[in-house]
Amino acid sequence: MHSNVYANGKIAVLVDMPLAASAGVLYGKGVFTTVRIEGGRPFLFEKHLRRLSENAKAIGLVPVDSSAIEEGLEAVIAANSFVSGRARITLLDASLSSIWGGSGEAVTELRIITGDLRPVPGELRLGVSPFAVNSASPLAGIKSCNYLENLLAAEEARGRGFHEAVRLNERGEIVSGVMSNIFWLSSGELFTPSLRTGCLPGTVREMVLENLECREAEAGIEALEAAEAIFLTSSGIGIRPVAEFAGCRMPGSSHPVLELWPF
Repeated sequence: MHSNVYANGKIAVLVDMPLAASAGVLYGKGVFTTVRIEGGRPFLFEKHLRRLSENAKAIGLVPVDSSAIEEGLEAVIAANSFVSGRARITLLDASLSSIWGGSGEAVTELRIITGDLRPVPGELRLGVSPFAVNSASPLAGIKSCNYLENLLAAEEARGRGFHEAVRLNERGEIVSGVMSNIFWLSSGELFTPSLRTGCLPGTVREMVLENLECREAEAGIEALEAAEAIFLTSSGIGIRPVAEFAGCRMPGSSHPVLELWPF
């Protein structure tokens, strides 16, 4: 690749701005996780670190030591002087893209940002997304920085008046919400999509599976249409019941799953 690049209104030398031609910037080659912070401490942090490490390995990133991630998170929490909110931890491929002639040492860059929690509505309205998940994709089950598909699906759902939307895979099986995992109650039994559907193995999802009887299933949308209750989970929203699904009010049901979220 050539030595000069254009960035932020001026010509710069590539060696001074290596991210301009990195695989992370050009192709979204990176992985991330969003961690709930309470009392100045990360919640379910070991689960987040394990998934981050596994995802990084899956896309060929040079590993970053977990102690460096922990130290970085502690430092930014202290610098921002906050005790409750969220942190996004990103591992980005900062190596010069081989497609553009880059070569040399592989580099992974660690970046951490923090902020307030996203506002969560009192009653969640859930729709069905028209955008299918490809369960055979090499990115299925990986929280990669190539997240535009999720963002577009979220915007489409909001445009129809929903707070979240269920995504199905190419076989018509329930996978997840656009930005959450999903559980449903049927005949008093708790279900969630299996990883074979292409769903992301969320950290809160994992916590639920560790603490409650729950069947991992490959089921069609009719399972949600007949459900007694639907729950969405993520680090950002916790564990929340769905009040309305596809324009229909849910009958509502109390369940021990709601008691697992401590905040």
